[in-house]
Parts: sequence; structure tokens; C-alpha cells
Amino acid sequence: MALNTLSFTTVVRQQVAAIQAACSTVLTFLVGSLELARVQAVAGVSMWLQSLVMQLLTTTRLSTSTGSDVDSFVGDFGLVREAAVAATGTVTFSRFTYTNSATIPVGTTVLTTDTTQTFTVIADATQALYNAALNAYVIPATQQSGNVTVQALNAGTQGNVGAGTITLISAAIVGVDTVTNAAAFANGVNEESDAALQARFLVYISGLKEGTKAAVTSAIDNLQQGFQFDIVENYAYGGSAQPGYFYVVITPSTSSDIAAVYAAVNAIRPLGVNFGVFAASTLNANIGMTAVAAAGYTHAQIAAAIATAIQSFIAGLGLGQPLYWSQLYAIAYGVPGVSEVTGMLLNSGTSDLVATAQQIVGAGTITVN
Repeated sequence: MALNTLSFTTVVRQQVAAIQAACSTVLTFLVGSLELARVQAVAGVSMWLQSLVMQLLTTTRLSTSTGSDVDSFVGDFGLVREAAVAATGTVTFSRFTYTNSATIPVGTTVLTTDTTQTFTVIADATQALYNAALNAYVIPATQQSGNVTVQALNAGTQGNVGAGTITLISAAIVGVDTVTNAAAFANGVNEESDAALQARFLVYISGLKEGTKAAVTSAIDNLQQGFQFDIVENYAYGGSAQPGYFYVVITPSTSSDIAAVYAAVNAIRPLGVNFGVFAASTLNANIGMTAVAAAGYTHAQIAAAIATAIQSFIAGLGLGQPLYWSQLYAIAYGVPGVSEVTGMLLNSGTSDLVATAQQIVGAGTITVN
């Protein structure tokens, strides 16, 4: 319902009309007169009272609340705003001489070329070079480079950096010379917005009825931002019918992520119902094309820019989202300095790359001739 609010001028005019109508003689409301000063003073107080009423009405409804008022509203129901998520990804440490092994301890920091973003090496048992006993990554002798998992020091989208932008090592590492990131980072998320928290509150309330799909959705949503997931009922992960069973596919999907989702869902599942939590599999997109540089640009410049643009686009695809072959032309032509693109191939063909609900498209090898 729209509120019938009044402006300062309207309040003054209504008072003047009411006072004059009740008086048998003509009054003067000229600037500087006592009568005008009185009605303007009353109008000022009226504006203040009106603003208090408006503020009260705003903060007593979740849909019109902002900032800390949203937090206090949902907090009464046991819900809290989700924190920002730091971007994570893989960097490659390399060396010019590799006759000896090299150790990269957890906690080592690297930076972007412009030094604005710092990333810290974190433990990741899924990386082949990680040594739990040493709490470090070890590049074996005779191996020139090795992949390491890092996490942005600053949580939020500021950690979503482009491919090839992490190039500085903060402190010397014996046996290591360079660092870079082959793919863009895209999983950093800012603190949950008011609109997102308000929308999640609705799911949260629905999910209080434990054992429903809404309850499972709410349980996962409440863990952290950035999770993409799909819930499939009455089918096994392999596709065969299995009444009374459901599974959840999630991304990102580290071992700790899967464990956290399993625990959250297990806490609200109905008695006797079985379920599973699985990591989304990656459907690699290997892309090749021939590009021609416009006047004033070099081929190396546009080739690197096209690869970065495609990597960033693919990094933004969600769970089950396809990569259309024709989109790649649009991305390439959108790079400044590109005059022509021909021979676009996606996994050696011209067909779209269609992901299932259990898959997410990832950037493979991108070749720009």
C-alpha cells in the first residue's frame, strides 16, 4: 500500500488554509511574519515525525530493510548473513634448472603483476605434489614445474583474477624461479547481499519442514556462498531408478566441501532415506582457431587476449550449463584488435559442448594460431 506522505511545502500550505478558514480577519503570512514562522516550525516537526514513521515501517518489514536491519530481522529466526568467499585456484611454479627437488611450503605467498592481490599456498590433498607430512608441495628432481593450490588473501570477487596475472613470488624459494596461473580464477564471492539474504530467508523458512527438497536446498545454501548444486530424487548416481534415494552433485567440490554438504544434508534427512553427495565432473573444452590482428596490434597480443577472454567466460559457466560453439566466435570478435577469426574448433569439431546436471565445463587447451 502506498503511503500518503506530505512535503514541507504542502504541510505549510494546509496549515495556512486551515488557520485562515477559522479566522474572521485576513492574516498575513509574508516572509518574516510571526504567523509564517509558526506554521513553518510546526511543518519542520511534522517532517521529523513523518521520517521516524517511515523509518520504523521500513525496518519492521524484511523486504524493505537494509544492512544491519536485515541481519537483525533474520537473526531472530536463527539465520545469519554468509561471509565473502576467497577465490581459489591453481598456479604453476617453474624453474630454469631442475636437477634437484624443490619444496614450496604451505603459507608461501604470490602476487599479481600489479601487486594488488595476494594469494597464499594452501594444503590440497587432491594435488599430486602435495606432501602432508611436510605440509608442503614438492617438485621432484628432473621435473621442471608443478601445480599448487592457492587462496586469495582478500575474500570476495577482487580475488577473481585473469589468466597469467599471478606472476610474482613474495619471497625467494630455493629451486623455484617463476610462477603463473594458466586459468582465470572465478570462484571468489562477495559478502551476501541484502537481496540474496532476503531470498534465502524464504527458502530457509520453507526448509524448516525437515525432509523436503526445500530443506535439503536450504541446508546446502546455508553453508557458504558460491556452491552450485543439483538434487536428483529416486535415481542412483549412475542413472538407474532407485526409489527412496537421492543424490546431490556440487561444485566447487573439494573433499572438505563434500564432507560439509553431507553433514548438513544428513542432519535434516528423513529416517530411512539414503543419499549421496558427489563432486561435479569436469567436461574439458579444448579450443582451437586462427585469428588475424588488425592494424596496430600484434598476433601475440590478440592471441593472449582471446585465450584470457575464453577462459574467463568458461569459468563463469554454471553446473550443467553448455558451451555453445557459436559463442566462441562472439567472444573472440569481442576482443579489441581482432579483425578476423576462422577455423573455430571445439574439441576438434563444431558441435556444442553439452554438460549434464553432473558436469561443469572447464577450460582445457586453448590454441590461437
